[in-house]
Amino acid sequence: MSRWLKRFYASLALPLAPWTRVALVVAVIPLALAAMAPLWTLHFAAPQYPKGLDLYVYTYTIEGGNEGNDLPEINTLNHYVGMKKLDPADFAELDFIPFAIGALFLLALRVAAIGDVRSLIDLGVLTGYFGAFSLGRFVYMLYTYGHRLDPHAPIRMPAFMPPILGTKEMGNFTVSSWPAEGTWLLSIFGVVVVGLVLWYFVRSPAAEPAEAA
Repeated sequence: MSRWLKRFYASLALPLAPWTRVALVVAVIPLALAAMAPLWTLHFAAPQYPKGLDLYVYTYTIEGGNEGNDLPEINTLNHYVGMKKLDPADFAELDFIPFAIGALFLLALRVAAIGDVRSLIDLGVLTGYFGAFSLGRFVYMLYTYGHRLDPHAPIRMPAFMPPILGTKEMGNFTVSSWPAEGTWLLSIFGVVVVGLVLWYFVRSPAAEPAEAA
């Protein structure tokens, strides 16, 4: 084990293979596109709304379906159960995401241009942290919306957790929550970076420096 670790640590300073650099350059394309795409979609279905109501969560705001008309309708329904109004300004708490995407974009290009195995691993760790923190922040926001209900609302109901992934019955509504284009684009970047890190993690200790270069 000690010998394996020594060879692994020695491999951290090795330059990346050319195909790895190309893969990183290609991977930043979906990363850049994700900054302006919706990250999550919530669909509200009920008998009185045959077409349903849609809500799109972006990296910096929220937007209602039907050219924005669904958001006021959703807020009207939320009012009856004492749920806080969904205000795009509240989702400014997520506005760190475009800046984080920009930082990952520049860092990935730097790793592709002059990086070594160590810098690739750093990129992988930061990518994982960004994904986990962003999802955790989104989950927390949904939790607070469903648990801070007005006790004087016309319709009293116990605190609830809106669905994060999948479908859930909430009153006479069926609410579906699924990742949208932005999340899939971010996932492509994440899968590429993590896949490259794992490839070097498994292979580099067993490879000679000349081969890894």
